Amino acid sequence: MSILVKIADLDLSGKTVLVREDYNVPLKNGEVTDDTRIRATLPTINQLLAAEAKIILISHLGRPKAGEYDDAFSLAPVAKRLSELLDCEVPLIRDWVNGVDMGEHNIVLCENARFEAGETKDDEELSRKMAQMCQVYINDAFATAHRAQASTHGVAKYAAVAAAGPLLITELKALTKALRDPAKPLVAIVGGAKVSTKLTILETLSEKVDQLIVGGGIANTFLKSAGYEIGKSLYEPDLVNVASSLLEKAKEKGCDIPLPVDVIVGKEFNENAKATIKPISEVEADDMIMDVGPKTSKLLNTYINDAATIVWNGPLGVFEFDQFSQGTASLSKSIAASNAYSIAGGGDTIAAISKFKIADDISYISTGGGAFLEFLEGKKLPAIELLEEAARAWEAMEKAREL
Repeated sequence: MSILVKIADLDLSGKTVLVREDYNVPLKNGEVTDDTRIRATLPTINQLLAAEAKIILISHLGRPKAGEYDDAFSLAPVAKRLSELLDCEVPLIRDWVNGVDMGEHNIVLCENARFEAGETKDDEELSRKMAQMCQVYINDAFATAHRAQASTHGVAKYAAVAAAGPLLITELKALTKALRDPAKPLVAIVGGAKVSTKLTILETLSEKVDQLIVGGGIANTFLKSAGYEIGKSLYEPDLVNVASSLLEKAKEKGCDIPLPVDVIVGKEFNENAKATIKPISEVEADDMIMDVGPKTSKLLNTYINDAATIVWNGPLGVFEFDQFSQGTASLSKSIAASNAYSIAGGGDTIAAISKFKIADDISYISTGGGAFLEFLEGKKLPAIELLEEAARAWEAMEKAREL
């Protein structure tokens, strides 16, 4: 893994530290409905508090219109939940760009970074202002590491010291363990609506894994490419040939991409749709494939049971509707029962883990979605690259001081 400056390398006593966390959490009626990402940051915050640092937290939430405040995307519910978890008040600072007066507080949370016009554009002026707010910048948000934005990338250019937080470092170690030198057999599960958004990762994994399990709309596109009737199911017509080619190439490289032998269908897409189990050969023109069937689950579970390493990104079906959740539920339980090293990532995957209550049985749950996928693809993540540059500069400066 790359050399990065860590909190333990620094004397932070009395210093102001700007920490980029990922608090892009689901909300409902002004309350946080899943605080997994918030809880994941607590060790970092507690380590900084123990080091007697002054902490300014920064994050984005959702996709508000740049440069405009929108109450629907306010981090107020996050500040409330953080206050509860830390058992101390964490004030939400709305106007923070030109500096924060922390008063008697050791920790504050800045309002949604994306309310600032230059955030998503990695604006230099905004980045410099962020850097001036602190003596040390810490990026602890692996989930945003694939984005070159002001709070994840630009600020690290201009901060006096730029370091990696414990959560980010742990993420990198876990992903490296799963991909750079994994124990075999290696099984990957990739679910989701579209092949197009995960084509590169499918191609990359098909060259590395022993079995590549596909689910959701992705599986439907592969079924169509294999000549099966898929009715009104979600799929991508323009990628049928690509899926067919991928099946052939994977086979040549010794990778098996098992397709469903039975499915659970409905006539319409809603939570009240009647679920019917059918062999894949009996899907009708007005059917919508919503999940894999029990025979398919049994087949997939044999791969999971034999695996030494499991990488999981995405559900097998519309697990949000209980009648179409058996495939993902069965997969979840099988992974939980496995002795393999398992790593899971992505919003839908985390939601499934939460629904089926298996979090304690997954070796590592990544907070990243897009970053998780891009790392799996072998891409360089902009925020990580900049932290590496900062680490080299810091090392050179430390050596110069010793001379």
